[in-house]
Amino acid sequence: MNSDLVGPLKALLKTEKRIVLVPHKNPDGDAIGSCLGLQRFFEAHHHTTHLISPNDFPEFLKWMPGAETVINFEKNRNEAEKIIASADLIFTLDFNALNRTGAMQEALEKATCPFVMVDHHQSPENYAEVTYSDAQMSSTCEMVYHLIDRLGAASEIDAEIATCLYTGILTDTGSFKYPGTTPTTMRVTAELMERGARHTQIHRYIYDTNRVERLQLLGCALQNLVILKPYRTAYITLTQEDLNRHNFQKGDTEGFVNYALSLKDVVLAAIFIENKEEGIVKISLRSQGDFSVNDLARSHFNGGGHINAAGGRSDESLEATTARFERILPLYEKQLNR
Repeated sequence: MNSDLVGPLKALLKTEKRIVLVPHKNPDGDAIGSCLGLQRFFEAHHHTTHLISPNDFPEFLKWMPGAETVINFEKNRNEAEKIIASADLIFTLDFNALNRTGAMQEALEKATCPFVMVDHHQSPENYAEVTYSDAQMSSTCEMVYHLIDRLGAASEIDAEIATCLYTGILTDTGSFKYPGTTPTTMRVTAELMERGARHTQIHRYIYDTNRVERLQLLGCALQNLVILKPYRTAYITLTQEDLNRHNFQKGDTEGFVNYALSLKDVVLAAIFIENKEEGIVKISLRSQGDFSVNDLARSHFNGGGHINAAGGRSDESLEATTARFERILPLYEKQLNR
């Protein structure tokens, strides 16, 4: 963490504050873990905190310490808007553009208090008084650990904070296999284990507790797999009918795209998921090596993320979206076959 940020952050936290913590819409393990970990740290320092999520988060994350306190903006809008309006300080975690909060964006833009951004994605917007942005970090949870450490309080990380932060690092590194995992990441996770994070239990909660319907949905997704050998690309589609037939729950498709990426010689993988309620197709992109799915998502699918992991969306039909995806691949043929 840049030492120039420590002074301003300490000044903001010098007196007791009403702090709101916000993850991005459709929060994942890193977003929820970083918010819950930082929330518990602030509460130990006698700040009043509220964690407001733009919408619900996956069931497989609801075992996390403090998860029961999360306010769902989508279901409790009036209460959430009042809390945001009266906040002294707002922390946004694991995103760097307010439009990543969906319907919550308007309430955040109306807020008059200072913002603090903690995020590891590229191209941050300029809405925060303190911006801790580092695209080289494995996860926002790793950044929260460094933030607490630079505030001189690493010794205050208890088992609950450690559990939350370990969960986010585990999920955002793909169990430590993604390129963003560094020696420092491993040292941080070792420290979190020493602080009380039970790694085998966390791994079981995240990866080894499946519903029959989710496994059947995975089978459906793999049946829909398309391989485009000339472009070293594979993609999966899931229609709204597929989701409904398998009793889809939020988070069920987490990790599905990695099955496409695991194929021999595949450099680029995608999953296209139809959401008729929102009138969009949700897109997740993954890559190997130096092929940037962040650039692909930003250029063609109103999204972004990291070099090897990004997301986007399309307002076209599922068929039109995948057809457009196939049409743009020739633009990247040389990069994909490098």
